[in-house]
Amino acid sequence: MTILLIEDEPLIARQLQKLVRQLEPNALLEGPLASVQAICDYFNALRASSQPFPDLVITDIQLSDGVSFEAFRQINLNTPVIFTTAYDEYAIRAFKLNSIDYLLKPIDPEDLKAALTKYHRWAANGTTGFEEQLRHFLTQISEHAPTPQYKRRFTGHYLRQIVSIPQDQVAYFLRNELIYLHTTEGKKLVTDYKTLDELEELIDPDCFFRANRQCIIHLDAVSGYQHFDSSKLMVQLKRPNELQEVIISKEKAGPFRHWLEG
Repeated sequence: MTILLIEDEPLIARQLQKLVRQLEPNALLEGPLASVQAICDYFNALRASSQPFPDLVITDIQLSDGVSFEAFRQINLNTPVIFTTAYDEYAIRAFKLNSIDYLLKPIDPEDLKAALTKYHRWAANGTTGFEEQLRHFLTQISEHAPTPQYKRRFTGHYLRQIVSIPQDQVAYFLRNELIYLHTTEGKKLVTDYKTLDELEELIDPDCFFRANRQCIIHLDAVSGYQHFDSSKLMVQLKRPNELQEVIISKEKAGPFRHWLEG
């Protein structure tokens, strides 16, 4: 049994790998893949070499360069999928309707175990028509998914006050035990967010970019970038800021350049 993992956050990917290995010790794990482009390249390479597709795909919905749905449309996936997400109620109903399972983050080991049990039951019964079900689901999600509503103001604690900061005055969010909001004027506020993953669900991806596990940067705070350590990027931020440079990994370098160029 081959399982493909798709997750763009390295820490979450490692945790998912560990859980899957515990629950499926005999499975061959592929990935993790971190982008829509990487998914397309992976499956196109398999198709070109006439190799079989993985038996199961466990994938996040929101990736560094888009949503995994986009890749599945392009490659005509006919493999069972377990989605990991914090998605809306409509999508959850659609998952159930089309016999596609989903896991809400953070992933509970018992939920993952139940999802894998569901897959094995599906495989043992020789259920067919999954490709058609997935295509129908992707059509539904495209036609009926609501337009995302992103936060335009953020609050934080500053000098014993709770201050409201407009989106265009945010330079970046930084995780250092707590989640801090740094403004374009150089102020540093303590927010009430628990993780950057939680915050990432609320922000406009056209304006903000998840640079790494510690930092989310605003488009207007970027002054430029340069190549660093062969395939990585070093991003310079406008002053005044406590954080002057941000390192972008090889995997996120392409999506970052695409985001910066609009």
